[in-house]
Amino acid sequence: MLKIALPNKGRLADETRELFGDAGLPVLTKSDRALSASLGDEFEALFVRAQDIPEFVADGVADVGVTGWDLVCESERPVERRLDLGFGDCRLVAAARDDSVITDIDGIVGGSRVATSYPKITRSFFEARSQNVEIVPISGAAEIAPLLGIAEVIVDITSTGSTLKVNGLREIGTLLTSRAQLVTRCDGVFDREKSDALDSLVMALDSVVRARGKRYLMANVPRRSLDAVKQIIPGINGPTVIDILNGGDRVAVHAVVDVRAIYKTIGALKSLDATGILVTRVERLLP
Repeated sequence: MLKIALPNKGRLADETRELFGDAGLPVLTKSDRALSASLGDEFEALFVRAQDIPEFVADGVADVGVTGWDLVCESERPVERRLDLGFGDCRLVAAARDDSVITDIDGIVGGSRVATSYPKITRSFFEARSQNVEIVPISGAAEIAPLLGIAEVIVDITSTGSTLKVNGLREIGTLLTSRAQLVTRCDGVFDREKSDALDSLVMALDSVVRARGKRYLMANVPRRSLDAVKQIIPGINGPTVIDILNGGDRVAVHAVVDVRAIYKTIGALKSLDATGILVTRVERLLP
């Protein structure tokens, strides 16, 4: 049975459960404090802190894990990404007080104190730039450090930057971009059963990730307009074209389209005299 380390709480945990549920692997537990759960016949979930997952995977306690790439990099453990899961977007940024003379990372002078809960990433970043700064490791919210005079600059994780602004801070540069990843040990060797289970897991999750933000569009269009239709809905490998019984000069076209442009797509098709336009959600998409 393949053991999967999953985040036990927070937004990352919620979105992970949603993804696994959409992939046909609902995470069902008897209690919110459960430490493990069965995910069908092939998988067992282990619920741990997101920051501990790289360690669990690297040490072989879990075969695969879901966690943020920022936590993988900070751990410096030998794990690799198997699949970008498409959620949990955030950035590790440097920030200074609004009234600071520091306006970008180049402006951080030697000897400056940098407070962060990501000391390994931060140290490596500044060493690579030959900037001699003093790393001040902290736990919890780093935003308070400049206000207390503990540091001139902080390095912290952010999604929107709103927390920094509320606390009188402004971004001066990005050290790392992060997103939730499915990770395995770099030198991991699985037996046939686990290898097949891992391939099935990756395929199931990937099919859901690919389908997000997509819609399946169907419409009846004049045959003479097919060249123009192909420009509007190129689909994955071109739209599917189907003859309509008693359809005269009309054919049915089907294609997967980006949800962000669906309103423009419908308008463009209507301008070609398309009728019977139908748009549905896509649950899974395999290349």
